[in-house]
Formats: sequence, structure tokens, C-alpha cells
Amino acid sequence: MQESHKRVQWVYGSTNNQELEERYDQWASDYDNDLATEFEWHSPQRASDVFSKYVDKAGRVLDAGAGTGLVGECLDQAGYKNLVAMDLSKGMLEEARSKNVYKEFHQMALGGTLDFATDEFDAVISVGVFTLGHAPANAFDELARITKPGGSIVFSLRTDTYETDGFKEQQDGMEKAGVWQLTEATDPFQPLPKGEPEVWHRIWVYKVN
Repeated sequence: MQESHKRVQWVYGSTNNQELEERYDQWASDYDNDLATEFEWHSPQRASDVFSKYVDKAGRVLDAGAGTGLVGECLDQAGYKNLVAMDLSKGMLEEARSKNVYKEFHQMALGGTLDFATDEFDAVISVGVFTLGHAPANAFDELARITKPGGSIVFSLRTDTYETDGFKEQQDGMEKAGVWQLTEATDPFQPLPKGEPEVWHRIWVYKVN
């Protein structure tokens, strides 16, 4: 097995947020090469393309689970300049800082209360975060709280995780409660065609009410 595959499996084997944070800290320097090069990870570009259809370029945007800033790079190239990075890993945020595309950096984890004001952001994007052993479905409650009415929340989600880890129920429940409404859900695609061809994602877009 390639070292890149071993590192990915090691990170996904984390059993709690502290372990996940520590392993991402250690992975940070190899992350871009492992995912973008070895695995041909293209979700950042796909999600950014979808995001661009719905969000004004002048908006204040939170990249929730920014990692090393791959999504930020795509958004910057698309014309978004008011980007805020948030991640549970300090090491990943340091890598993101080197990309020179974010105005702010915040170390915090999805799933708990976020230290942002209500209606603080015009939009939120979160790519590769809603997956096995990572951010829980109830994280959407806080993302909706910090997004202005009329703003968009765009995220990638594994198709199997959607069915089995409470995401379908959470997303539908928030829609029934009038918190948000579905704008778009893309067809399933392989985000890691070279590294994990068995994994499928969709990009979801919700408009906050």
C-alpha cells in the first residue's frame, strides 16, 4: 500500500476530535500531495464551480473545515476575496495561511457551538468534511445560524454517509422546520478517482431562510 493511502486510512481511523486534530496536524505537510496528486481529489474545484452559481463575489464566505486551503484557492481564482478559514487542526490552518487567500483563521471544530455571530456570513462552503468519522450532521444547525437569511450553504457529502449517519434526517428535518430549502443536489461523482474509486460524493446547496 502506498504511503499516501496509509496516511489517509490512519486519519480516518481517528476515534475522537482530539485524535483527529493531532493526526491532521501531522498530515498537514503531505496533505496536498497525497490528495491532489496521488488521489486526484477534485471536489474543491467541483464545489467551487457550484458555489459560484449562487453566491455573490463580494460576500463574506466561511470555508468550514478549510484544511490546507484547496477550496480557498479555487474560490480565490473565481473572484472571491473575502474568505475566512476555519478548521480543527492548527497544522492544516498553517498550511492554508501559506496560500495567501484567506483574511482570517479560526481553529474550531464542527459539531459544537461556533464562536461566530448569528448571520455573520453571506455563505458557507464545506468540502470533504461531512464524511466518515468527521463532522456530524447536527453541525448544520450552527452553519445555518451563522449564515444570513438568503445566504447559501454548499457542502460535499458522501452518498453512503448521507443514508447511514443521520444526514438525510437532519437535512430533511431542517427543511421541514423552515430553516433552509434545497437549491441543488448534484449527481453523484467520484471525488477521489485514483485513490478511492469506490467513494461517491454529491454537492448540496441549501438557501437559508
